[in-house]
Amino acid sequence: MVLLFLADGFEEIEALTQVDYLRRAGIEITTVGVNGEYATGTRNIVVKADTTLDRIDYTDDVEMVILPGGLGGMNGMKSSEKVCSIVKKAEKDGKFVTAICASPTIFAHLDMVKGKKCVCYPGMENELIEAGGIYTDEPVVKDGTMITARAAGASEEFSFELIRVLKGEDAAEKVRKSICAR
Repeated sequence: MVLLFLADGFEEIEALTQVDYLRRAGIEITTVGVNGEYATGTRNIVVKADTTLDRIDYTDDVEMVILPGGLGGMNGMKSSEKVCSIVKKAEKDGKFVTAICASPTIFAHLDMVKGKKCVCYPGMENELIEAGGIYTDEPVVKDGTMITARAAGASEEFSFELIRVLKGEDAAEKVRKSICAR
């Protein structure tokens, strides 16, 4: 199971692309409302989450956590003790911890980037560097079980990388071809 957190101020493309593509690949992904059942994105698109933060617990079934970007959403996730606890537990258990845009800075906040290659939204890289991360200016960066991506424009490649690590290259290519992706 994959958990994708939605906090008010999330970046719609950076959340919904992952949900759509992973579901196309047959991956069980659950959206989790951090502030309740509904979350409002940066473009005022309201999304109903599959469940809410108060209704979930971290279990061994979790294969991956996804933190979409958007400054407001990032701040909402970063200020949630439960989200941070789930992310740290997933990292400790060797599960995939993934984030895009502003949200890789949550990994810096949680002291998870030291010695790891990572990327984030341009202009926020100092947070990663100051926490010991190795900033790499690429659209998507995988280092072990940590996967980070630059911004909304990297959402598609980010999604394909998430599919690759969970179901293999063939599954990623099947989705890529089915949607006529670049």
